[in-house]
Amino acid sequence: MKFTIGDKILLKQSGEEGHVTDYINKEMIEVEVNGTRFPVYINEIDHPYLKWFTEKKAKKEPVYSEQLPVEKVAFRKPRLAKGIYLSFVPVFKTEEMEDIVDHVKIHLINEMPHPVKFVYDVQLLQASEFKHEGTLHAFGDIYLHKIAYADMNDQPRFNWQLTDTTNKDLAPADGVLRIRPQKLFEHINDVLHKGTPTFSYLLTSEFLPPKKVKKEHYIPTVKPDYITGTNISKLEKPKTEVDLHIEALVGDADGMSNAEIIKIQLDALQRYLQLAIVNKQERMVAIHGLGKGKLKDEVHKILKNTPEVFIFTNEWHGRYGFGATEIYFRY
Repeated sequence: MKFTIGDKILLKQSGEEGHVTDYINKEMIEVEVNGTRFPVYINEIDHPYLKWFTEKKAKKEPVYSEQLPVEKVAFRKPRLAKGIYLSFVPVFKTEEMEDIVDHVKIHLINEMPHPVKFVYDVQLLQASEFKHEGTLHAFGDIYLHKIAYADMNDQPRFNWQLTDTTNKDLAPADGVLRIRPQKLFEHINDVLHKGTPTFSYLLTSEFLPPKKVKKEHYIPTVKPDYITGTNISKLEKPKTEVDLHIEALVGDADGMSNAEIIKIQLDALQRYLQLAIVNKQERMVAIHGLGKGKLKDEVHKILKNTPEVFIFTNEWHGRYGFGATEIYFRY
């Protein structure tokens, strides 16, 4: 049974009606039912015309306002675990008797029991491709946009920020998602051979209270250039993870210039580099964030000029995104 875009359809399992919005492959199409778009297998739907003609129209009796039933709030049963997800739907086209991916549709899915505000920005080759922000209701999803499969192979950066609308005391959650080509190929292979029409990434499953910091300025006691291997070990303990965000280093940065802020950040990096080296540490992570890349560039300059640094990498990490650099030492 064939369907074309715009055809009316009937979901066999629930009896709900909708219409076809897009073609995915030979076995699946995308439909819209009650304002929600999702993929379905063709054998799970039918044309509704037979239902229309066989239904007996009941005689309409007058209904008075006091007889109207109170509408119940209907919640969609969660399809994923609790959290907020970025979901990808590969759409195929046929070339030379073979199904290949033409583009990927992207949805934002909220499986939380409360609405959230979102800010979404996709960057490709350091340029913004698509931006959108709004509010997503509880247990709802929204279609954001589509992106060509060729562009997906260039590893676009999916920047996101989410805010709990019911509790202003909770800090927003944010991050950057980037899918490696090898992982993307695995997802497409699952779609083709395992019957999984979508693949999704969990953005967050909870909102946390903001960090409380003391209102005090950071005053460096000793310049890193003058710290020796003898006295540095007496000052602080080494760290495997160093957060260079100014909020993590000082209590209050109000009134500081950019030059003062970056000097404090680089001084902290050099101090913990020396601590790691003195204590023969094998590895350290420097969290510098994304921003405009100024801090990251300065961090990498220092690492290049530190003989004990064997190698450092700035790759996607599930915890830091691209906002951190992993450092490995040699002695």
